[in-house]
Amino acid sequence: VFYWCKSGFCVYGIDMNYFAVLNTGRKMPLLGLGTWKSQPGQVKQAVLWAFQSGYRHIDCAAVYGNEAEIGDALEETLGHDKILRREDVFITSKLWNSRHHPEDVEPTLLKTLRDLKVDYLDLYLIHWPYAFRRGDVNFPRKEDGTILYDDTHYKETWGAMEKLVGKGLVRAIGLSNFNSQQIDDILSVATIKPAVLQVESHPYLSQEDLLGHCRDRGLVLTAYSPLGSPDRAWKQPDEPVVLDEPVIAALAQKYNKSPAQIILRWQTQRGVVTIPKSVTESRIQENIQVFDFTLEAEEMQTISALNKGWRYIVPMIEVDGQRVPRDAGHPLYPFNLPY
Repeated sequence: VFYWCKSGFCVYGIDMNYFAVLNTGRKMPLLGLGTWKSQPGQVKQAVLWAFQSGYRHIDCAAVYGNEAEIGDALEETLGHDKILRREDVFITSKLWNSRHHPEDVEPTLLKTLRDLKVDYLDLYLIHWPYAFRRGDVNFPRKEDGTILYDDTHYKETWGAMEKLVGKGLVRAIGLSNFNSQQIDDILSVATIKPAVLQVESHPYLSQEDLLGHCRDRGLVLTAYSPLGSPDRAWKQPDEPVVLDEPVIAALAQKYNKSPAQIILRWQTQRGVVTIPKSVTESRIQENIQVFDFTLEAEEMQTISALNKGWRYIVPMIEVDGQRVPRDAGHPLYPFNLPY
């Protein structure tokens, strides 16, 4: 058994399974299956392949539009008479922007539980810090196409999230796409502290400052799009591709691993929970095979030095022929601060 703890941040390893330990004491597998952009008709099989490959962590969100099909896979797999027990698997979901009003939080979670066909979540996150207009439309818009926002503050939403823990509907709560100031804002009012911050992170966006900020406050960091989301629809031809980095390629050759495995190992080795998405069986299997080698300290530093502060996952719109961040003018937009 391996155990490491620094500044309130702990990582356990038992055999080949590695975990981050949340401030609740619950262990969260460092490698999980992401399901963003996994289409209905594909995502159930992806989850089943993930379980067969050894994954015990599935990351979901209501806005992904595929939780019902993920629920079919969970129903088929989890239970006392099934392959796995419910308590063996860590399941995360997220509260969408149009459901931030305190009265909407519990009903929204209950729908997610029904769709996923489980009685509780291990982790429930506020997906973004700013709210959209209340209702069932995920992206409410004005006639000119701009987003309709709501003035519900995330502090109000957090109070409703805490009640979910008290009712046993979720084991832990956390944040997604919040910056350091917003984390501290939540901590200033929290009765139940956030356990996790989920953000975009890869070698071009190493998030070292934010990672340190989280560790100092007892939050575990989860990296989404850890490979740079190469299948994103809005990919621009002039954008750098992290998987093509020569440094990564050289390390892949040295360790007889793929570039993706090198990047995932870099993340997990620094204690970051990582949720690569795939619906391809071979890649799902490959992505979890990152605990049988260790990068040297200098190699870890070399990968971290690739940081460009480059965000791939920013909602964009076109204004006067220019692509600009859709929500940058919102007072709660998180990416106007350095971290």
